[in-house]
This record gives sequence, C-alpha cells and structure tokens, in this order.
Amino acid sequence: MRLHLISVGTRMPAWVNDAYHDFARRLPHECGLQLREIEAGKRGKNTDIKRLITGEGERMLAAIPKNALCIALDVNGRQWSSERLASSLTEWMASGDDVALLVGGADGLAQACLQRATLRWSLSQLTLPHMLVRVVLAEQLYRAWSIGRGLPYHRG
Repeated sequence: MRLHLISVGTRMPAWVNDAYHDFARRLPHECGLQLREIEAGKRGKNTDIKRLITGEGERMLAAIPKNALCIALDVNGRQWSSERLASSLTEWMASGDDVALLVGGADGLAQACLQRATLRWSLSQLTLPHMLVRVVLAEQLYRAWSIGRGLPYHRG
C-alpha cells in the first residue's frame, strides 16, 4: 500500500519541503508517502479562476493511481481525530490498495476531484495555506502510524 499525496504547487519554501520530508521519511515502506506535485495554473488579474481550477483538477485526476481510494482534503469534509485516522490507516494497509490524498491549490479543489473522492476529509475548520497542509498531513499520517504501532510519539 502506498499513500500518494497529490498536491497543487511546485515551488514550496525550504521549510515546507524540509518538514514534509522529515515526516514522510519516518513512515515505513509498507505505507510509504509519495508526493506528486501538480503544476498550478498561472494566475493574473484577468485569469478565469474557474477554468484554472478545472485544469488543475484534470492534472490531479490523471495522477491518481488506478484503483486507489481517493480522499479529498476539503474544508467541508468530515474532521477526524488522530485515533480515527490511525484506525483508517490500519484498514487501508490491510486492504493493500493505494490511497490518493488530494490537496488543491490556493483556490481549492476542482469539482471533478471532489466528485471522484470516496471521502472528504477536513483537517480543520480554519483555512490553512495549501503548502502547510502538506506538512500537517505528513505529520498526522506518521502520528496515525505510530498510534497503530503503540509507539510513544502520540501522547493524546
């Protein structure tokens, strides 16, 4: 089973890349986290944002591995506890199917991505910068894995 983080944006600050990779490297091979960066559409003052989001969505959908469970990170999704995520991660690992986690850009996810998703997950009711979502997601996946293994990382 592989976790595929499919995220809009290719030029992240060093601190984002460092923090993301720190947590991604901690995950074992059996649930490795792979980042697939999707080129963001070019924004300008006359940009058709709806068309731009649609193009980002098409590129994201093309990056989803065949037969993967698809989860959209969406502010309107359901919030999970770390323990709930740990339970879900254990189920995903047992199934052996890949999991694709979709993170939109600054203007959100395309409607087609939301429709493709089996689940919608909200990390918070707060609006988080999409670059920070990568870091939080990687950390929470590591936390979930450590909970499932009974490791002391999670002190919840």
